[in-house]
Amino acid sequence: MELDVATEEGQARALAYPALVGRPEPGDAVLLNTTALAMGLGTGGYAMVVALPDRLPEDPHGPGHLVKARYTPLQATVPGADEQGSPHHEVLREADSLDGMPVVVADLHSALPAILCGLYGSRPGVRVVYVMLDGGALPAWFSMSCARLREVGWLCGTVTTGQSFGGDVEAVTVHTGLLAARHVLSADVAVVTQGPGNLGGGTRWGFSGVSAGEAVNAAAVLSGRPVAALRVSEGDPRERHLGLSHHSLTAYGRVALAPARVALPELPGGFGARVAEQARPLGERHELVPVPVDGLHEALEASPVRLSTMGRGLEEDRAYFLASAAAGRLAASLLP
Repeated sequence: MELDVATEEGQARALAYPALVGRPEPGDAVLLNTTALAMGLGTGGYAMVVALPDRLPEDPHGPGHLVKARYTPLQATVPGADEQGSPHHEVLREADSLDGMPVVVADLHSALPAILCGLYGSRPGVRVVYVMLDGGALPAWFSMSCARLREVGWLCGTVTTGQSFGGDVEAVTVHTGLLAARHVLSADVAVVTQGPGNLGGGTRWGFSGVSAGEAVNAAAVLSGRPVAALRVSEGDPRERHLGLSHHSLTAYGRVALAPARVALPELPGGFGARVAEQARPLGERHELVPVPVDGLHEALEASPVRLSTMGRGLEEDRAYFLASAAAGRLAASLLP
């Protein structure tokens, strides 16, 4: 829940997760972590409520033995889909295949709604599950996009994997997360990205999006059909992200050892030619699939959630969202 809090420096906006700290009420004293405010972060620009010192929550006594955010002050015990005692344990104990399910993999969380715009533009009514990696936000509750996409029926569930938590289903790894999406939530398609707020250091390997390549490997080894969404930008001022981002070249070209279908958006003009040329090395391992983008802009304009990546909306970075939507369109073509 979002709060207005009074601090010595003035008013600030804060987030509290009632499942972890209890539910703040007007007048409560709150212990805050203000790191994001001090650093001037954009996506994560909230103070975080660490505790209500005068009204601590009860000790957890619910079901579950998976500890997420382990060995931090706010570690959470959750019921894992694949743990013993879970109603899904028998289903997942021997599960070893996604039965050819398309799995769309993207670098950034902001690609999720755009992928769904492309997917549902071609195949309305399919069941889509979001599998959340732990390279960004750990609580799935932080994603307002996910909440809205659930409300409108564009997601039939969320699976949180690794150290992330708060999904409809909790899983230990991306592998069991994908299996849970298929066999517990009956997904026709899974979309795999980090949570909001990825981390990058401006080096070839120092970014949390390398997990996109690992997700391709997981989908392939489980007999899924991985579809790689390219991170493309015509609005990012940083040279390493202009055109085809180095994140995609590293994650899919170096980390992903299994072949995937790479959605190559047929963007117009010299910019489109630049992206196609930058993506050419990925064809040594993967199948580069040209995807027409006609009609995708209109589908993106009708998105049920606000489209934004790195502070840029649809019109400020059209290529980014078109590339993501193209991956959704490609996934739709793989469905029976």
